[in-house]
Amino acid sequence: MKILVLNGPNLNLLGVREPDVYGIETLKDLESKLKVAANELGCEVDFRQTNSEDELIGWLHEALEAKSPVVLNPAAFTHYSYALRDACAALTSSGVELIEVHISNPHAREQFRQNSVIAAVATGQIAGFGFDSYALALRQLAKG
Repeated sequence: MKILVLNGPNLNLLGVREPDVYGIETLKDLESKLKVAANELGCEVDFRQTNSEDELIGWLHEALEAKSPVVLNPAAFTHYSYALRDACAALTSSGVELIEVHISNPHAREQFRQNSVIAAVATGQIAGFGFDSYALALRQLAKG
């Protein structure tokens, strides 16, 4: 099974941006950890990051065509991208699982970060466990 791990805007700055919130590990560190975890779970990850909303939506369309489950950290798009929400809804309404993840707990942060337009159409949401949020989502999706 191949699981897409999709990351939204500014996650390429992990390790540099707000280390008190996101930690000092990098996106490359996260990718390495998830590839090890995927191997242990008997699956494969396709790990991607973009700062572009249209590219992220295109990747979700790819996942729909391939029927590939998705771990998605929509980052700032979480709070306002209805186009991204619609792409997620197309995926999950066709029976493909999508788990929304966040490194920090958005519900414990600024008011504007507490709303997710993705949550209502996601299979589930995992937040606040650092990089382990991704590992937990991966483990759930690998159950098949």
